[in-house]
Amino acid sequence: MTPVAAGREETLEGRITGALVGAAVGDALGGPVEGYSPDQIRRRHGGRVAGIVGPWHGDAWRTARPLAPYHKGDGHVTDDTLMTHALVRVYATVRDHLDAYAVADHLVPDLMTNPRWIPELEAEALPLQRIFLAEKWLVARLHYGHADPREAGVGNIVNCGAAMYMAPVGLANAANPAGAYAEALDVAGAHQSSYGREAAGVFAAAVAAACAPGASPDSVVAACLSPAKDGTRAAIERVCEVAARHSDFESALIPLREAVAPYDTVGPDYRQPSLGARRPSRLHAIEELPVALGMLVVAGGDFRQAVLGAVNYGRDCDSIATMAGALAGALGSPVPEDWARTVAEASRLDLWEPARTLTGVAREIFARDVRRRRAHEAAFAGIGGPACCD
Repeated sequence: MTPVAAGREETLEGRITGALVGAAVGDALGGPVEGYSPDQIRRRHGGRVAGIVGPWHGDAWRTARPLAPYHKGDGHVTDDTLMTHALVRVYATVRDHLDAYAVADHLVPDLMTNPRWIPELEAEALPLQRIFLAEKWLVARLHYGHADPREAGVGNIVNCGAAMYMAPVGLANAANPAGAYAEALDVAGAHQSSYGREAAGVFAAAVAAACAPGASPDSVVAACLSPAKDGTRAAIERVCEVAARHSDFESALIPLREAVAPYDTVGPDYRQPSLGARRPSRLHAIEELPVALGMLVVAGGDFRQAVLGAVNYGRDCDSIATMAGALAGALGSPVPEDWARTVAEASRLDLWEPARTLTGVAREIFARDVRRRRAHEAAFAGIGGPACCD
């Protein structure tokens, strides 16, 4: 297994670029096999997926159910990346920490009014026309329902919808997992509740932790367990405990699924969820984040192995691979250049521009945080509190 330290990029820009490009590449690799089992994927492709593949139904993708009219495959990113880049644009506008009101004031109008190239539709369209029902909820509740953004997520489908695009929050709080967790919980309150919102916070913390000097898969998992609550914490503990026994994703595919199954509400048939699926609970967790962390552990932080493990796991593997790719990329494991170029060209996206933008914003946010902290220290000392160095 390639050690994560080999060729790792230690700079802030390198970590942010690795995370955002890595997330997009993972998303594109996972898209064409989303919803299937490891055995179905192996039979369809004559073995494990080892890179970018075409649509599951070949040239019939335009009409084949249940995926029509989406062209999943051939390097096309999905809504995971579209939402991630949309959140980067909110940071570029606000240029400071975000909250649920920033989602209502900036993200929702962007989804509703700014046409963009949608790779899976092979057309320019409003992002609103591509995103899933759990993301359309943002528009229904915030734009049409005028809900308080801080609690608009209550009542929505509880899934990975908020977590899947929270990497920018972790990157804006690079090396500060506690800050990332708190900010993501606020941002995600506009979108999700229960363990869906919790996963968003924990994933942001994981990305922030992966940016720290000397970070490793183990330190990332520890940073997740520190704030994680209820079923989310239990699922991560169990999955990563099992993952530590494996050093290749092939042997880990079934054990990781068995480890997360007691916490997953969807059930064994991903395309026919149980009646208890995606409802609020303190006992359950989304499947995607624990499995992504598990694959990161199995791979020892290596990008290629973590993402391919996530892809071949199946089920919601585009989101799992998005998360695994973001974490491995943030750790500094190089994203294969041929994959990144192919995804950028096929999706007609500049995968590197959002990283440049967010790097500049992250530096501005840090500078503001320092000024705010110094002002607080001076004010606290002025009322008789100890000076910062006492």
